[in-house]
Amino acid sequence: MKDSIIKAIKENRKDFTDKEDLQPFIDSIKDKKVVMMGEASHGTHEYYNWRAKISKTLMEEHGFDFVAVEGDWPSCYELNRHVKNYLDEEKDTKTALKEFKRWPTWMWANWEVHEWAQWLKEFNSELASKEQKGFYGLDVYSLWESLDAIMGYLKKEDPAALETAKTAMRCFEPHRGGDGQQYALSTRLVPEGCREEVNDLLKEIRSKVPTYNSDPEHAFSTKQNAIVAKNAEEYYRVMASGNESTWNLRDRHMMNTLNRLLEFHGKDAKGIVWAHNTHIGDASFTDMGDQGLFNIGELARDEYEKEHVSLIGFGSYKGSVLAGKSWGSPVETMNLPEGRENSWEDLCHQAGKQFHINMEDLKSSIEIDTRIAHRAVGVVYNPQHERFGNYVPTTIQDRYDHFLFFDETQALNHIDMEAADAQIPETYPFGL
Repeated sequence: MKDSIIKAIKENRKDFTDKEDLQPFIDSIKDKKVVMMGEASHGTHEYYNWRAKISKTLMEEHGFDFVAVEGDWPSCYELNRHVKNYLDEEKDTKTALKEFKRWPTWMWANWEVHEWAQWLKEFNSELASKEQKGFYGLDVYSLWESLDAIMGYLKKEDPAALETAKTAMRCFEPHRGGDGQQYALSTRLVPEGCREEVNDLLKEIRSKVPTYNSDPEHAFSTKQNAIVAKNAEEYYRVMASGNESTWNLRDRHMMNTLNRLLEFHGKDAKGIVWAHNTHIGDASFTDMGDQGLFNIGELARDEYEKEHVSLIGFGSYKGSVLAGKSWGSPVETMNLPEGRENSWEDLCHQAGKQFHINMEDLKSSIEIDTRIAHRAVGVVYNPQHERFGNYVPTTIQDRYDHFLFFDETQALNHIDMEAADAQIPETYPFGL
């Protein structure tokens, strides 16, 4: 079977070195409602750079409205206001990226995103305000940041609703810090936690949003922050109870956020998602599905039907990667070992160097009736232990619609926000 799979990949791969080589691939995804682009790690230059290149083409030439990423809503929304040239965001891009304060900061505070944001800011400057392209966060973690953003907005726009926000804040305040961990621990003693207060806050804001007319997107963001606060409270409370998985809560939140963004941008809106392969590659075709877990890739196929969604995996055989040895530890450039024998990465390595493959083409050449080990590197990573983990058993031709393979990749170029003058990589700009 191994030799047959390698042969089938060789027969169907499309080598690429620039965007022009990917034109047939672009043509196959340009009319989709949702295009999701993955990554096998959160710290690889090529994944970020090529997602940006493809997204640029989809926005410039095919009317896609926004990129939504595996990031926090408040910090991504600040970058969104920056790239849309709002008058209250007259700061340089590097300063805007300082909003990404929660570990792992390097996921979005990096030179690859810096280049993307500068291009997007310039592109938007030529567009009417309603046509400008957005950048948003899908994630659920930002309990404190979302509460702070709500307080700031209501102080200016709706002082009458501020008391409800203060009530919620007073409930959470004793547990502030630790990325929600302290609050999670507190719910072991008081299981209800601040559920009632945060639900009241969401109800208040939902009822008032139609009256916030001065800045529709800012009003939308305030409502989203209230939803994040509600769902984050549930996420941390469930995490502490240990009674059920928080994975599905998180991905359901991300999918619902994507739905709201598409609705906000109009009935013909088209969106792009950047997230890890474990989120965008259909979970039902992995051992995650065996455990009752789903993800946004699977949910999007269910929500919008498979023909209107494209799930695009990214992966590599070897190289270097940014990650931390433990949660909250300093970021490091680590070695990315050669892919495990007989893994998807190993098979691709034996089939070519840098290529795109359409999974429909692969299916037409071979029926792969077994799951293949497929690498997944998180923000916490230990290369020495990789062969004992970091691989997801996958029915590869069904999990994705397309796959982009890179034989050797390099670590992401993070921005040291603590340095007075962060060193710019010699290869910057990378070229979009």
